[in-house]
Amino acid sequence: MLRRIAELALRRPRALLALSLIAVVAMGAVGFGAFGKLQAGGFEDPDAPSSRAQTLIAEKFGGEDNLVLLVRAEEGGLRSPGVREAGEKLTKDLKQEEGITRVSSYWDAGGSALTSRDGSQALVLAHVRGDSSEVADRAKEIIEKRTGERGPVEVRAGGAAALNNDISAQVSADLAVAESVAVPVTLVLLVIAFGSFVAALLPLAIGLIAILGTFAELFVLGSVTDVSVFSVNLTTALGLGLGIDYGLLIVSRFRERLSEGDDVGDALRTTVTTAGRTIAFSAATVVAALAALLLFPPFFLRSFAYAGIGVVAVAALAALIVVPALLAVLGHRVNKGRLPWADAVRRPDAPVWGRLARTVMRRPALTALPVLAVLLLAASPLLGARFGMPDERVLPQDAQSREVSRVLAEDFSGGSADGLEIVTTAGVPGQQLDAYAQRVSRLDGVARVQASSGVYTDGEAAPAGRAQAGLGRADAQLLTVTAERGSTAEERQDVVRAVRDVPAPGGGEALVGGRDAQLVDTKTSIGDRLPGAVGMVVGTTFLLLFLFTGSVVQPLRALVLNAVSLTASIGAMVWIFQEGHLSDVLGFTAMPMDTSMTVLMFCIVFGLSMDYEVFVTSRIKELHDGGASNAESVTRGLSRTGRIVTMAAGLLAVSFFAFTTGEISFLQMFGLGSGLAILIDAVAVRGVLVPAAMRLLGRGAWYAPGPLRRLHRRVGLAESAGPPRIGAEAEAEPTAKPEADAGEEREEAQPRTGAGV
Repeated sequence: MLRRIAELALRRPRALLALSLIAVVAMGAVGFGAFGKLQAGGFEDPDAPSSRAQTLIAEKFGGEDNLVLLVRAEEGGLRSPGVREAGEKLTKDLKQEEGITRVSSYWDAGGSALTSRDGSQALVLAHVRGDSSEVADRAKEIIEKRTGERGPVEVRAGGAAALNNDISAQVSADLAVAESVAVPVTLVLLVIAFGSFVAALLPLAIGLIAILGTFAELFVLGSVTDVSVFSVNLTTALGLGLGIDYGLLIVSRFRERLSEGDDVGDALRTTVTTAGRTIAFSAATVVAALAALLLFPPFFLRSFAYAGIGVVAVAALAALIVVPALLAVLGHRVNKGRLPWADAVRRPDAPVWGRLARTVMRRPALTALPVLAVLLLAASPLLGARFGMPDERVLPQDAQSREVSRVLAEDFSGGSADGLEIVTTAGVPGQQLDAYAQRVSRLDGVARVQASSGVYTDGEAAPAGRAQAGLGRADAQLLTVTAERGSTAEERQDVVRAVRDVPAPGGGEALVGGRDAQLVDTKTSIGDRLPGAVGMVVGTTFLLLFLFTGSVVQPLRALVLNAVSLTASIGAMVWIFQEGHLSDVLGFTAMPMDTSMTVLMFCIVFGLSMDYEVFVTSRIKELHDGGASNAESVTRGLSRTGRIVTMAAGLLAVSFFAFTTGEISFLQMFGLGSGLAILIDAVAVRGVLVPAAMRLLGRGAWYAPGPLRRLHRRVGLAESAGPPRIGAEAEAEPTAKPEADAGEEREEAQPRTGAGV
């Protein structure tokens, strides 16, 4: 197939480019509409008990309070006529807003509980109705209209709707800054890396096609299912990154063949059948990692699978079809616009990487153990990792919704910006409701419980007022639970679990909702599916690498080393973002690791690490299949791929590190962690641990049991020179050097060229 693609590119390059241009224009036209189809939110499991509670509360009681307006009297206190008039007008206007339900206010009858302890501040609570995008749009409009200086009062917005509004606005601003930093830096580095303006444009072509194609995919998917708006950011970052990876690989191989005397046709055939095969397997491994995100219920995570799989597939197709046609047209002109250092970067090998590999393989244990010890030390904070969801602490300290949350926690009774809400699925007789509310109010961490039958504190009941009368219906009851002042997020999650352990009153269920309940359910939902996702990634990656190498040892070696680098980078993020190190430098507040972003980082970094694994192993395998010994193939393979991998990793790391310029802490964590993991993988793992492991494994590095060797000959994908030799068969070749002499192999030794090297 790859040879046929190469022949087609050589025979009909302009026709192929014309068809590709039409396809790109069509994808761009369709993809432009994707932005109107994408949704905000999507962090919760729609089938979780808290989500069911949210739906039932919306149906029976007008919805959970998700918008908090904090009113502070500028002078005279809340009882002054001017403040009272302003508060009553704010309450009336809010009740008349379209899409607003369940408004409760200090200025309503029975609303005296909605005041601060010093009597200078009061609350107006409301539910903004609609799906995530409608809530975001309506909340933004209301906040712009109703907050700020309003005569004798100052109004500020908080609650989940305002918090999400602030996070979305800050994320958009942060990403704009990140892209304004990353894109020009990447362009400059591409020119430096290629030493030619023309060659540097080819990876950008792959990236542009991948981005436009994925936008078209997101438009289609967004028309039939929920897709997160944040998938756009992954599309642009990953599209550019994979464009760089695949472009570096295929253009470097083409220029290498030209420099060794091949004509354009032979150079293109060899490039497509060797580098093209590597790209196909690389894309498959990245897709396997990202596909695991489809197992998680929150559409926020599934959306990254939609975007990631799409961008990988389109980038691979662009690299395998469009770029060969461009290279066929350009020929030797691919080196046009040469810069003074062009000859150095066009060299097919990087001696420093060959020397490093040779040094490591002379004393593999001595060189690998210190590197491994440092990575394991970096991974150690994972033992104390805690996981949560985004809250007000991810925002800058001067963000309005964060400030409101702080005031609610410090100045109002109960101390929590968001309480729990319990809704029953059936009617409850008065005595049973009273007994249930008393039992809940006695739980550790509960300050008070409000129900239609009264207000309960430590099992003692006060009569219900007008504010509680609306909490009861014939077919359902709603109870609000306020946590003790100063309770931590972990303590409030314990309250959720304790409330759920209390037997439900009446004949139905008691569903617990609220932000802390959503956090418990999201962690449970992701945690329950995480083993299956990891198993899926490991299983599919093992299978693909077996098909690629014909060995059962190489996939295991790759998985173990990848796990080491990945845990080291995530452990470093725990040390930084959970424990608070570097908080003064990056300007964030220490908090538990974001559950969704950690899973996302795992899948993306795992896929990209396997991307580089395939790059390196591909060249090692070509040399090994051509007759080189195991040690020689590793040394010369790293010499030929070291520059490509480090340049690709460095360019991609720039894109990720740019996220640290923002002010949203979970984006800072994702960018810093991903960029660090890529560099660790490219330098420490590929440069030191891979040659050390290959030297220690020796002949066993290419081992496969007899039945699997025969299976690979039948179904494995090999180069055109014939099936690869596996295990002991390969080592038995007369041209292979004895492993005992691996440390003294001469760099000038040349392998046979039967595998298209």
